[in-house]
Amino acid sequence: MSARYPLIRESEYSWRIDPTGNMRVPAITYADETLIREMDDKVFEQLCNVASLPGIVQAAYAMPDAHWGYGFPIGGVAAFDPDEGGIVSAGGVGFDISCGVRALRTGVSIDEIEPVKKQLADALFRHVPVGVGSTGRIHLNDKGMQAMLRGGAQWAVEQGFGDPADLEHIEERGCMRGAVPEEVSERARNRQQDEMGTLGSGNHYLEVQRVAEIYDQRIATAFGLKENDAVVFIHCGSRGLGHQIGTEFLKYMVMAAGKHGIVLPDRELACAPINSELGQSYLGAMRAGINCALANRQIITHLTREVFADVVPNADLTLLFDVSHNTCKVEDHLVEGRQRKLYVHRKGATRAFGPGNREIPETLRAVGQPVLIGGSMGTESHILAGSVEGAGLSFNSACHGAGRAMSRHQATKRWRGRALVDELADRGIIIRSPSMRGVAEEAPGAYKDVRAVVDAAEKAGLAHKVARLEPRVCIKG
Repeated sequence: MSARYPLIRESEYSWRIDPTGNMRVPAITYADETLIREMDDKVFEQLCNVASLPGIVQAAYAMPDAHWGYGFPIGGVAAFDPDEGGIVSAGGVGFDISCGVRALRTGVSIDEIEPVKKQLADALFRHVPVGVGSTGRIHLNDKGMQAMLRGGAQWAVEQGFGDPADLEHIEERGCMRGAVPEEVSERARNRQQDEMGTLGSGNHYLEVQRVAEIYDQRIATAFGLKENDAVVFIHCGSRGLGHQIGTEFLKYMVMAAGKHGIVLPDRELACAPINSELGQSYLGAMRAGINCALANRQIITHLTREVFADVVPNADLTLLFDVSHNTCKVEDHLVEGRQRKLYVHRKGATRAFGPGNREIPETLRAVGQPVLIGGSMGTESHILAGSVEGAGLSFNSACHGAGRAMSRHQATKRWRGRALVDELADRGIIIRSPSMRGVAEEAPGAYKDVRAVVDAAEKAGLAHKVARLEPRVCIKG
């Protein structure tokens, strides 16, 4: 347990820190005892700092994959009421705005992939740009950039990247309302003009996976999944544009905090009142960043379909769902018996609406929103479904991945990329990457046990387990 923070055990999978000092609400972490013991004290420090921010509602939450980040812990969730002086925080969204995961059904079994697995890996690696500073075949002039930032995946489909049917299975139906491209700086737009349709680096990847186990047959059937199916996961975000938006607005928010009477427990928690001019400017830019990420994943989907059409012509890639995990969304939530319109920050946390929510596509509404949990490179991923009880537990939020257990620098001191590629190949997993250092940074051992994280999320009531997937091909930066 934490030596510095008095964790009160509410249940086997729920831990509370009561308000002390400047905290306005409790800090709650969902995890089992092992995951709690493995969390750095910095997670609890950051969570308590979030709990001290103006206008926060109910509690500051950390998901089972939580680890310390910039300002907010990664895996952090907090909701703010604008009518009570609530704030919006660039650090509470993160630098890679709308980083998220997209799952595609292929319509074929993994048995049809195995004979051409190496050919498929090579073709995907050639066709989908990946790595630090990677650029694609699309160049956007200023008019095209404005249209993309306003239209998101809807814009991408209009440009011929994908099908209109895709849009029903994307958060916000592919286009985040309220985007204001004019709030995105010229520097941010310039960074993105050649980066559309690229994966980038870090923990971003494109994977071909096998459905190895079904946990809930009813929901899996509704999701169109069965054992041995081949599934594609795409994990990436808003690239240089999102990072630039976050960098610039953090600076503006730090400088403006005093003017708004905000005392920051940590400079990294720089924020602005939602109803302020700066708060609204950030929200307009952030929503444009969300659209950039949605368009980016849509273009990568189109590129992936092109490769499959050549290598696995029997495949028919259809979109199961696309969900982001670095956002601030305006949502209606029931708090203390009344509906309130709240600004829900999810940093490294996934929206997980339960059955019946009208934001879920009609074809999936009866069983809940798909929650896509990517593992680390070479380890299993999971598909979950949002739960009804999650509304009261975490504003319908769940984990987003395994969560780092050590820094990238520590990982490169312990592992060598070439050895990892060879080791995973012996297990039948093909890795393609332009950087062996990048492979070492994302070593499976540098992350928590994703199965333990997913089990904790289910047992805490945040979401229901549906299926477990094993990687076969991984394209990463």
